[in-house]
Amino acid sequence: MKKVYTASDNILIGHLQSILEDQKINCLIKNEFLQGATGEIPAHETWPEIWVTDDRDEQLAKSLIEQALAPAKWQREWKCLSCGEWVEGQFTECWKCNTSRPLTC
Repeated sequence: MKKVYTASDNILIGHLQSILEDQKINCLIKNEFLQGATGEIPAHETWPEIWVTDDRDEQLAKSLIEQALAPAKWQREWKCLSCGEWVEGQFTECWKCNTSRPLTC
């Protein structure tokens, strides 16, 4: 297992986990409920972490997380491979047919 991301925000961690799982990357969250221990141990050590279960997925997972966290204005518009609709760059699924954005966009 490899740790691919950590942050203080549980909602962000859950969102990133969903992105990875949508791409068939098995992952888990560690420290999800540890924030109540802040004060007893340093705050940054209580932050939730995303770990991939297969070491071979580490680089792809980090790349997907980096893409997800990139400012939307830098993401290119993409064409849905399923229905041919053009979709704005900040969206990861086609608004028309719910097909996920290809990894190459």
